[in-house]
Amino acid sequence: MNIKEAAAKFDLTADTLRYYERIGVIPPVTRNDSGYRDYQVRDLNWIYLVKRLRDAGLTTESLIEFATLAQMNRTKDVQDAQKTILNDQLEVIDQKIAELTDVRKLLSFKIDTYDEHLALFADGKTNPDPLWKEKL
Repeated sequence: MNIKEAAAKFDLTADTLRYYERIGVIPPVTRNDSGYRDYQVRDLNWIYLVKRLRDAGLTTESLIEFATLAQMNRTKDVQDAQKTILNDQLEVIDQKIAELTDVRKLLSFKIDTYDEHLALFADGKTNPDPLWKEKL
């Protein structure tokens, strides 16, 4: 598969794929006899993985480290280092999910009690309860 097809497959630009390869986010891509990149399933898997890890918030530096480790000899230390990168990001995602869950509860509470609050505070004299103390 050529670079244009690979880029389109993952909704990226050819420039992005060249950049990812140049900085080491993806391993070097095999070239055909004419010197053009010839993306194989292994390369496409890397592109997919990198795109999803970027979506998950992994930094470019962490992606470079992950890809560099993948190209080293498969030792337990290398595998552990890769797993650490992934586990660290999983913890970050879990924290974000917890935060979003709390915000969702607040939004649901506000939606569910919206009319009540408008009626309660219509006189302008009633003091609201602090939201941060609500058990949502």
